[in-house]
Amino acid sequence: MKLSAAKFNTPSDQNTWSEALRSYAQPKMLAMLALGFGSGLPFMMFISKLSRWLSEVGIDKSTIGFFYWIGLAYALKFAWAPVVDRAKIPGLTRLLGQRRSWMLIAVIGTVIGMVVISGANPSPDMAGSLTPIIIGCFILTYSGATLDVAVDAWRIESGTNEEQATFAAVYQLGYRFAIMAAGYSMVLADVASWQVTYLATAGMMGAIALIIFFVKEPPGSNRRAAIGWQDSLRANVIEPFWDLFKRLGKWLIPVFGLIIIYRLSDFTMGVMTQPLYEELGYTKTQVGLVQGTFGPWPMIAGSIIGGLVVVRYGLMKALFLGAIIMIVTNGAFAWLALQTGAVTWKLLVTIFFDNLAVGIVGTGFIAYMSSLASREYAATQYALMTSAWALFNKVAAGFSGVLYDAVGSFSFFLITALFGVPAILLLLYIWRFGTPLARGITPVPNANIETF
Repeated sequence: MKLSAAKFNTPSDQNTWSEALRSYAQPKMLAMLALGFGSGLPFMMFISKLSRWLSEVGIDKSTIGFFYWIGLAYALKFAWAPVVDRAKIPGLTRLLGQRRSWMLIAVIGTVIGMVVISGANPSPDMAGSLTPIIIGCFILTYSGATLDVAVDAWRIESGTNEEQATFAAVYQLGYRFAIMAAGYSMVLADVASWQVTYLATAGMMGAIALIIFFVKEPPGSNRRAAIGWQDSLRANVIEPFWDLFKRLGKWLIPVFGLIIIYRLSDFTMGVMTQPLYEELGYTKTQVGLVQGTFGPWPMIAGSIIGGLVVVRYGLMKALFLGAIIMIVTNGAFAWLALQTGAVTWKLLVTIFFDNLAVGIVGTGFIAYMSSLASREYAATQYALMTSAWALFNKVAAGFSGVLYDAVGSFSFFLITALFGVPAILLLLYIWRFGTPLARGITPVPNANIETF
């Protein structure tokens, strides 16, 4: 399979390993690290830890699976991304700028959501006991999704296309630290309670709100305000989506097809991992210590490796490697489901290889979508892409509990691992026949932007 030399897709750019490593040693990457943490913690406390809490109190797995649909906020964020992209927050935008003002409002929303959840006492025998959790989760997920929109726009505007793989890796690193914090939160839940745990994580998000004041606004982020509803519709909705269609042309369908199904395996199996741990007899402290102490490091290593692979060998090779690894490591949960007893080293091995794969896959995937978004419509276009895959995957993941109950834990994880095969076939098709843009090759402007 022969490809022409171009950015992101061949090593002919003469990017050495030392040059790739130096790309991480930039001050603005520290801001990306903190923002990645802020984006990751709300999502982890909703999708992973909440499922363990509900499973422990006796909520059935089908309900837990359908509960995941509250997280469709992350899939629908494209609907209000144009507002985040252009609308001014009175007083606050003048003080902080377009991106930081929306970040601050979103972070405050996540704090409120976690505080509301902390007041819940779920029980299968008490009517309405899930109501505070449902309300809190709506606030948490819609605020978290808004934060993602603002952070993604900040990231895309804060560097050249060539730097996006590095930004993606650092973002993933911050996200992994959030996973570490969420892992230790399970230990706190074992020692104290889930209510105390959600209050503690609300405090962590409060710290992110303070950090936002020290993050510099990227140049050009304060866009003109549209005048009138027709101009607003054209500038905020039609133009960003039409720009993406014009640039991709007929490759819009296969590219979005790849985006939609690339991480299907991860999402469909992920919601049932905590119920599996509880079913096998692992305590919250066991799972929390493994996830918090040992789990994030392979994710961090995978994120860095993924960024280096993108810079050195190109996006298509990085995506292909990630897809293969994802199938193999997701299948490890099928192996774990066959084990008897809560043996810590077996849990550690499974989480280690799964997290390594997630780090590699996430970096390449984020870099690929970033390469497709134009700077002029960064927030809206990137939100459209992330919403496309999130909507499909989250709806599918909502049925995870039904599938789990129908076929059992071993078959469930084996089936979901094989969901990665269609993505590999579509990736190979785009790699072989796609246009340069479809393969993630975009012109790299000569820019030197300082953002932190």
